[in-house]
Amino acid sequence: MRRVNPLDPLIQELKKWPGIGEKSAQRLAFFLLSLKQNDVTKMAHTMVDTRDSIKYCKDCFNISLHDQCHICSSTKRDRASLCIVAEPKDIFAIEKTHAYTGIYHVLGGLISPLDGVHPESLRIKELIQRIQNNTFHEVLFAINPSIEGDSTSLYLTSLLEPFKLNITKLAYGLPMGSDIDYADEITLTKAISARREITNSIPIMP
Repeated sequence: MRRVNPLDPLIQELKKWPGIGEKSAQRLAFFLLSLKQNDVTKMAHTMVDTRDSIKYCKDCFNISLHDQCHICSSTKRDRASLCIVAEPKDIFAIEKTHAYTGIYHVLGGLISPLDGVHPESLRIKELIQRIQNNTFHEVLFAINPSIEGDSTSLYLTSLLEPFKLNITKLAYGLPMGSDIDYADEITLTKAISARREITNSIPIMP
């Protein structure tokens, strides 16, 4: 007779979380089992309530509790500088450094044809509209240093070339293939402060 692990359904759900394998999921399952019923209930309700209450900013597509995020609604931000990121989590990492005071645009991913992510899958049309309707002096690509990240940056550089903007990207210091949200604050601060201009481009993809 096959032995049934009563925690297996919970372990399988926990394994869906990023960076969580079989052993980590099992440890978390036993940890949850050790909590008081009220604590588990509160945690579950908080997760559901957070997921239901989160919206996407109508301007930059950052996560927010309101139609406009706290960055876009702030009067203290430099609205002549636009930082392009792949995901909202990248904004959180950059904001911790206090090295950037402009506003953001979240693409919603990176171009990766092998994964079925094409330019039209991202918020590139919205990006172009923002640039057409606003006066930006700098566009900073704060995108993961990876094949997908470099391809996305070069594609966007070609699209933005007619606007005659100062297009920059994070300086070296972030390892190839790394995620911005995993970088320590000192490394990320230096990468922002020493950002450099992008001068090369590639033909626009069909």
